[in-house]
Amino acid sequence: MTARKIRIGFLVPPGNPTVEPEMMQLVPPGVTVHFTRMVAHGAVGSHEGQEERNRTQIAHLDENVALLAMVKPDAIVLAHTASSYTLGKEGEAALVARLERSSGTRFITAFGSVLEALAHLGVQRVALGTPYGDEATRKSKAHLEAHGIAVPAFGNLDEVVNIYDETPERAYQLARRVDVPEAQGVFLSGLGMPTLPVLEMLERDLGKPALSSASAMMWNALRIAGVRAPIKGYGRLLSSPL
Repeated sequence: MTARKIRIGFLVPPGNPTVEPEMMQLVPPGVTVHFTRMVAHGAVGSHEGQEERNRTQIAHLDENVALLAMVKPDAIVLAHTASSYTLGKEGEAALVARLERSSGTRFITAFGSVLEALAHLGVQRVALGTPYGDEATRKSKAHLEAHGIAVPAFGNLDEVVNIYDETPERAYQLARRVDVPEAQGVFLSGLGMPTLPVLEMLERDLGKPALSSASAMMWNALRIAGVRAPIKGYGRLLSSPL
C-alpha cells in the first residue's frame, strides 16, 4: 500500500483563470492540488467593484472552506491577496483562526504566505508592484507596512482593462519599474496576473529576490504540509530547500 498523497486546497476567485495552471505548474511529485471557486458578483477582473467583490468572497468563505475541507487537504489556501488588504491586519488574523477552528484544517492566506516568504528570504524592505487600481495598491502598501515591512517604492500597471488579460511580460516590466536600490526584494501582488515565468529572470536581472503571491502561497502550503523538495525555475524562494 502506498502512502497517501499530500493534498493542497485552493480557494479561487470565480473569474480567475491563472491560479489553477500556475499551481499545477509548481506541484511536485506526491502532491495533488484541489480547487473550489469562491462567490463574487459583478464584472470579474476589473478595477471597478473590486472592493465589493472582495467583501462578497469573504462573506461566503465559511461555506467554501467547508466544501474544500471534504477532500481532507493538508492545508487550505485563500488564493486571493486583495482579500487580506480588505480585511486588515486584525481582521485577517481573526478570519484565519476562525476558519481553522471550523474546518479542522490549516488555513493560510496568500498574503500571510508572502509575509512568511519575506521572513525566510531575510527581506525587510520590498518594492511592490500590483495590477490593481491606485486605491487598492495603496491598501496593499499599507498592509505590508502594518506588518513591519518597509515599502520604499511601489506602483501599479497602467491601462489595465481586465487583470486576467495581463501577461508575464507586463509583470516583468512592472517589477523593473518599481525596483529601487533600497529594496531588498521585489514583490508582485495579485494572483490574476501571471508571474511565474519571469521570477527567475527578474532575480538574475535585479540581483535580488523576486517573489509573487503565487510563488509564496505554494511555498508556504508545501512547507506546512511537510514537503521539502525544492522546485527549480521559479526563483530562490522555491528552489531553496523548504
